[in-house]
Amino acid sequence: MTTLRGRGRVAGLPEWDRCAVMGVVNVTPDSFSDGGQWFDTELAVKRGHELITAGADLVDVGGESTRPGAARVDEAEELRRVIPVVRELAAAGALVSVDTMRATVAERAVEAGARLVNDVSAGGADPAMIPTVAAAGVPFVVMHWRGQSIDMNNRAVYRDVVGEVLAELRTGLERAVAGGIDPERIVIDPGLGFAKEAEHDLTLVAQLSALRALGRPLLVAASRKRFLGRVLASGDGTPPPARERDAATAAVTAIAAREGAWAVRVHEVRASADAVRVARAIEAAGDTAGAP
Repeated sequence: MTTLRGRGRVAGLPEWDRCAVMGVVNVTPDSFSDGGQWFDTELAVKRGHELITAGADLVDVGGESTRPGAARVDEAEELRRVIPVVRELAAAGALVSVDTMRATVAERAVEAGARLVNDVSAGGADPAMIPTVAAAGVPFVVMHWRGQSIDMNNRAVYRDVVGEVLAELRTGLERAVAGGIDPERIVIDPGLGFAKEAEHDLTLVAQLSALRALGRPLLVAASRKRFLGRVLASGDGTPPPARERDAATAAVTAIAAREGAWAVRVHEVRASADAVRVARAIEAAGDTAGAP
């Protein structure tokens, strides 16, 4: 089923009349943009509520950094970080997504109230992930991914980044469906910043419409990423700190919303929440102007 500008609907989740905004809660000491800021459970829960107040439709909770070069944490530590935050936010009525590459964490998070599994590896990191999500009957994000963060920069080699990302996403989508996940519950994500250089990310943002060929709703996660730092770099090539890239993030949000993205994933919500509403108003005005 498609709706506004082909945005699509994800079975099992609300249907918004605009691009949705997913706020990020990193319960980690080492994430690239806000590492350590929300590492404490109480602070992470408070942050989730702040994001919702600022306009987030969903809150994405993760306990493992996927920044370039990051080493993995063990499963017990990831569970310790994530599950209490998911449980408290869900109990308070928040729509919670869990950001994890581990099937056990996904399963426990769904039991605690999470309603979406956002696996940056699309099931590639843990063979049990797809059957676990299929059994849970929750939506699943299939992101473009070529390998773990520790060495993903070495995999950023493309002849045709849009064509290759599209083909690899199609493979991931087919793998998820073959594993039992309802295609109506699948979201796709081009994986900006994952095994990609700045020029690859910019090209993908410029050609988001090409991803409609997969026929599934699109999640765009550009927030504070390196390619924005490259665009905003000073004359000597020094990029601004990640936390100074929120206006640039909102610019990508507006573009993604106009291109029919189902949702954007951002660290600071207010500007992006405003951007998607403005994009929707412009879209509606255009529809009215074009009516007979």
